[in-house]
Amino acid sequence: MSAVVQGQVVAAFGRQYLTRLADGSEIICLTRGKKSEVVCGDTVTIKLTGEASTENGTGAQGVIEGIAPRRSLLHRSDAFREKLIAANVTQIVIVVAAEPSFSDELLARCLVAAYDQKLDVLIVLNKCDLAGAAVAARRRLAPYAAIGYRILELSAKQDVTTLRPFLAGHTSVLVGQSGMGKSTLINALLPEAQAATREISTALDSGKHTTTHARLYQINENSHLIDCPGVQAFGLHHLSFGGIEQGFVEFAKYLGQCRFHDCHHTHEPGCALRNAVEAGKIDARRLELFQHISMNKA
Repeated sequence: MSAVVQGQVVAAFGRQYLTRLADGSEIICLTRGKKSEVVCGDTVTIKLTGEASTENGTGAQGVIEGIAPRRSLLHRSDAFREKLIAANVTQIVIVVAAEPSFSDELLARCLVAAYDQKLDVLIVLNKCDLAGAAVAARRRLAPYAAIGYRILELSAKQDVTTLRPFLAGHTSVLVGQSGMGKSTLINALLPEAQAATREISTALDSGKHTTTHARLYQINENSHLIDCPGVQAFGLHHLSFGGIEQGFVEFAKYLGQCRFHDCHHTHEPGCALRNAVEAGKIDARRLELFQHISMNKA
């Protein structure tokens, strides 16, 4: 009878998953069926199948039989499909840069998703060595600082030590657009990351399976970091209008105060949010982002 063990998924390549067992060893696992709901960060039950040599040449050493209940699940969606990003994280670290310009809509969408999963939030403004560009980026982030979001400025090419205390005790997921310097940040935090990725690519034959959903790194005994591929879109189709509304945290004190209970905060008379914008209590761009996202959730 094959042994059954528990492990944590630390990397995903197609339908192959690198899983870390309790003794620190790592094995390659497959899932049953064509559709997999497994994601990086999951705690899974594995049925061991023996050595890394199987009939179909996949090198699989186990089959994932079940997924433990999750503390959190960060995912994005459109009208047609869902993209799972990471499970069991406690914090989202959103990387933006002084240059190139970042999407404030993508940032707002990530913050709504974080609120939905009750995640701590840290916004990292990278490439602050580009002084002129940093001034403009800082100005764009000012409304987020004003409503309480933590913003850390740094240059990943120069020094990342100021980031480490923010990661302590967390399983953080690192999210950002391509070009924000996320890879530079990872390599500065974890110099061994590139070598680990090469080893995994070889083990999983990633020439055939090039889609890496995410990769989990251990910073120390109590801190982990999940790196994700760059994202250019973050659909919120799985959230209701109210869920998106609540994800704009500065709206909280005004919700329920509109003249109409089904107010969409666009053109309706007596809208408490629009009145707050006119009074300078809510940033106008934030309301504009909400209006766009709530009408175009994908």
